[in-house]
Amino acid sequence: MKSEETPFVGGPLDGRVLPILLGPTGHPPKTYRVPVPDAAGGPPTVLVYRRVQAAQSKRLGLHKGWKYEYDPEGDSGGGRITWPWSKPAPTPATQPDVTPDVAPDSAPDRKPDATPDGKPDAADG
Repeated sequence: MKSEETPFVGGPLDGRVLPILLGPTGHPPKTYRVPVPDAAGGPPTVLVYRRVQAAQSKRLGLHKGWKYEYDPEGDSGGGRITWPWSKPAPTPATQPDVTPDVAPDSAPDRKPDATPDGKPDAADG
């Protein structure tokens, strides 16, 4: 597999250059997660870095590589593939209220009947 030396900016890995494996398109992954073990034996802390464009050429504005910038927010928006036809992820402000406005049915024991006026059906026997 191909790899590319990619610089890291910000966070604990600031200034380091690490070899990152490239995907089938020739680009490194959009997010890079680094698990850091906890000294007390608890769950590891995950550092999240986002891929950004490193630079552009002066004359034509062509792409000149990638770099990773530290994301202190963590997993905000990562992990979910967004397709053009996908619905946006629900946010707490847009989630509908789940409290019912209608009183519950007064006769839940009653069996639903499809025949008019409660007449016996031929299938009832």
